[in-house]
Amino acid sequence: MNTIFSKLRNLDAYPKINEDFYSRTLSGGVITLASSIVMFFLFISEFRFYLHSVTETKLVVDTSRGETLRINFDVTFPALACSILSLDAMDISGEQHLDVRHDIIKKRIDANGNVIEARQDGIGAPKIEKPLQRHGGRLEHNETYCGSCYGAETSDDHCCNSCEEVRDAYRRKGWGLSNPDMIDQCKREGFLQRIKDEEGEGCNVYGFLEVNKVAGNFHFAPGKSFQQSNVHIHDLLSFQKDSYNISHKINRLAFGEYFPGVLNPLDGVHWTQKTPSGMYQYFIKVVPTVYTDINGHAIQSNQFSVTEHYRDAEFTYPQFLPGVFFFYDLSPIKVTFTEEHVSFLHFLTNVCAIVGGIFTVSGIVDSFIYHGQRVIKKKSEIGKFS
Repeated sequence: MNTIFSKLRNLDAYPKINEDFYSRTLSGGVITLASSIVMFFLFISEFRFYLHSVTETKLVVDTSRGETLRINFDVTFPALACSILSLDAMDISGEQHLDVRHDIIKKRIDANGNVIEARQDGIGAPKIEKPLQRHGGRLEHNETYCGSCYGAETSDDHCCNSCEEVRDAYRRKGWGLSNPDMIDQCKREGFLQRIKDEEGEGCNVYGFLEVNKVAGNFHFAPGKSFQQSNVHIHDLLSFQKDSYNISHKINRLAFGEYFPGVLNPLDGVHWTQKTPSGMYQYFIKVVPTVYTDINGHAIQSNQFSVTEHYRDAEFTYPQFLPGVFFFYDLSPIKVTFTEEHVSFLHFLTNVCAIVGGIFTVSGIVDSFIYHGQRVIKKKSEIGKFS
């Protein structure tokens, strides 16, 4: 009978667990506790990552056509008065926006940066009574006002009833208005007096431009602009100044709407002019960008990179124009950012990887410590009884 039972024991197909794997030790308990804590915190971190969205980035060819580009700006000129500062925009298609005034606000600021006055662009003062008529006499009680354009009339019934209209007429002729005090409209509106009153002031200009989505430029410069023989010219004679300080600070410059994570490299940039006069140029590469949030709402915007260059008036070409110029070009590649949730399968895979990895590492550490302790203990016992 004993022989039969002995043979049955030999038929055991399920090997028993080694004693080393269920032997309880203090080091094993410490490692188990530490592993559980690490596993818990990694699980919480992975779960939070699962709850939050991730952003996927792609590069595609920009095939959009016929769109416009919105340029938002906020620039401060601490040494250039609002009365002489103008904004122009033009692009390679030939479209020009000279002396832009719509959607533009100017703030007069003093030497300390405090706001003196905020107003829509344009200068002028209330007209005095009985202005000079085109025929040379003063305006009578029942007479319609028609001011002289001082030789710049384009037709027999062309009237210039303000200083700005006289200047526009001169610009269309390609003439410069050298002495505004000789013009009745400018004299009674206090054109030069207004400029003298703003001497030493600065100007903060902010607003936006809507331009064609093609390469072009916009610039801030003193004087009113006009075209003469296909050359862009600014009328600086009226202001009777030899140099212009174009020191500036770009509070904000963005091409398009804001979206999460956007970085505009020119925000907060400040530049101080060291020479009497010059031209500061920014060369901008605009990258079309589409940001789609987790709810599927798409924001059409742009990112950009920039390089800078300063041209001193002493070393440049004769048609030098002092000012701050922004030349922009568009990249043919569009960047798309898409917010999306991590899939549950991805989350489950990461959790299994965390559990398996910690279990394996802790088992190796525990086995190393356990067998090390046993070896030390055996050597100690051998030395004790020898």
